[in-house]
Amino acid sequence: MFTLQEIADTLGRPVLGDGTLRLRRASEPSAAGPDDLALAMSPAYVDALTAGAARAAILWDGADWVAMGLDGAVTVPRARLAMAGITAALDPGPQMTEGIHPSAVIDPAAEIGADAAIGPFVAIGPGVRIGARASLGAGTVIGAEATIGDDALIHPRVVVGSRVTIGQRIVIQPGAVIGGDGFSFVTEHENGVERARRSLGDQGEIVPQPWIRIHSLGAVTIGDDVEIGSNATIDKGTVADTTIGSGTKIDNLVHIGHNNLIGRDCLICGQVGMAGGSTVGDRVVLAGQVGVNDNIEIGDDVVAGGATKIFTRVKAGNVILGYPGTAMETNMAMYKALRRLPRLGEQVAELRKTVTALVQKGRDD
Repeated sequence: MFTLQEIADTLGRPVLGDGTLRLRRASEPSAAGPDDLALAMSPAYVDALTAGAARAAILWDGADWVAMGLDGAVTVPRARLAMAGITAALDPGPQMTEGIHPSAVIDPAAEIGADAAIGPFVAIGPGVRIGARASLGAGTVIGAEATIGDDALIHPRVVVGSRVTIGQRIVIQPGAVIGGDGFSFVTEHENGVERARRSLGDQGEIVPQPWIRIHSLGAVTIGDDVEIGSNATIDKGTVADTTIGSGTKIDNLVHIGHNNLIGRDCLICGQVGMAGGSTVGDRVVLAGQVGVNDNIEIGDDVVAGGATKIFTRVKAGNVILGYPGTAMETNMAMYKALRRLPRLGEQVAELRKTVTALVQKGRDD
């Protein structure tokens, strides 16, 4: 249970009405009961709120809470920011017991920080350093000489490879793999792929030959306050480390290839795929299913819309969309033109018929 006053204090906003109301959970407005905190931070929720039985609500700035029949309310100027505060206050987090579970396997040369929670069947290799108050979920594997910072929250079945360095307050969702080998291979002689790339299409004479692994001598370095989604993968660098800057958030099913350098406070959304060796600036947003070519540069503050494919350098501050990625306004103009093509084809066909008829009439005359 919590009070409306406690939520107001969390948000740094005044209580309107009765701040002593005791509540048990947050709720959608239409489903809210007398003991629920209704989240109705837009005028669009008025009808749903009045249809429900809530006594307390979080409302938009300037809302008339009395007219809605509420006993108490908190108004907020920015709904999504308020959601961040409310959900943080009400989320109990994973229930992990402090200490080391008896089934965990920890190398004697590993260092475990004070007040850490090491869950069932966790495996920790030699030379590993786990920070204070870190929590490692069941089945997590930490490779040799890896470093995990203070206050880490690592959910079950995460794999952190050898020599990986992770900063403080990391959050890694289930199933992520940090520090697998990079996907890097070569043939003894120049192959068709190399020739095609150089010639823009001509593979030349194909000679069968096997792929030879280029090993990953680098690792992965991740800054502070980074979050990594479920089943995301971040590969080691070939010689230098793959790097993720502080504050960056990485969604589920993202693949970041070897030797990528990603800046601070980026958002990398679901199913983004990055080939190796590219540099991404600070505060870049890559929407879902964006693809990034190898060895290119994306400047600070770039925004790439969903499913954009980036093949060449993108200047700082650009907003791009499409395949290949172009300025968003240009891409939208191209899309509108594409939608007009069937009609344009019909018009051209009709014009040809008219011209043909006129030519034939001129011949007849």
